[in-house]
Amino acid sequence: MIRIPHNYPRAANVRLLILLAVSVGLLVLNQLGVLNSVKALVLRPILPLQSGMASVTYGIQTVVNTARELSTMRQQNENLQELVGRLTIENVRLKDVEVENARLRRLLRFRQANPGLDVRGGQIIGRIVGRDPTVLRYLQIDLGSDHGIAPGMPVVSDVGLVGRITDVNATSARVLLITDPNSSVNAIIQGSRLIGVINGVDAGYPHLNFLPQDATISPGDIVLTSGLAGNFPKGLVIGQVVDAVRHDYEMFQYAEVRPTVDFNRLETVLVITNFRPIDSITLPSDEGN
Repeated sequence: MIRIPHNYPRAANVRLLILLAVSVGLLVLNQLGVLNSVKALVLRPILPLQSGMASVTYGIQTVVNTARELSTMRQQNENLQELVGRLTIENVRLKDVEVENARLRRLLRFRQANPGLDVRGGQIIGRIVGRDPTVLRYLQIDLGSDHGIAPGMPVVSDVGLVGRITDVNATSARVLLITDPNSSVNAIIQGSRLIGVINGVDAGYPHLNFLPQDATISPGDIVLTSGLAGNFPKGLVIGQVVDAVRHDYEMFQYAEVRPTVDFNRLETVLVITNFRPIDSITLPSDEGN
């Protein structure tokens, strides 16, 4: 059996009063600054530990923040790369549209400069080379008899004569270029009014043949279609003279002519549809007279 002393309540009260008095005294001493030296002495061993814990906490927080920032930057980088890809594709598309518009404007200027010619625009859909793969012989265009195209029709670009239609089917046609050896175009030198015939050659620039031996021909002279023989309209630009070749033992000299058309870069042509070569026109018969 446990016996409780008769003085237990009184002893507990005394301890409580003492604890309260000590607490009040410490508060008063702290307010008066008396305990500053004591606090410094007590906290001094704790400060390095506290500083170390703060450094560790800061390091952990830094690592967490860095990982979060890296993830954000990686996502932003992916978004930027996707945007760059879309803008690159759009830029290419806009440049292609700009080039196409410039080409169509040049073709329109040709039409405006030649109001008497009816033309039909066509796209190059094929190229045919000869035995020398560097020599272009024919072009294939996406216009045919369904579009009113017929053999013999002249074909031009915005800068000059391309050739003439030779073979036609319903939806496409073949163009014989002026650089082909089978091509002949009656021509005239713009300044001197000398006339000759442009013939393609297997290699090199076409030749303007049948020029008088005593004629003066200079590099840079402009060569045009003469309209003679009725195979091409008069005044279409063919090219420029780059050299004149004369041999004393021959009756004529000839000139090498660089075409104004770059056939390897040609994409769009115009077919002159209201010009019919003389050899394709059926003359009336005298039988009925």
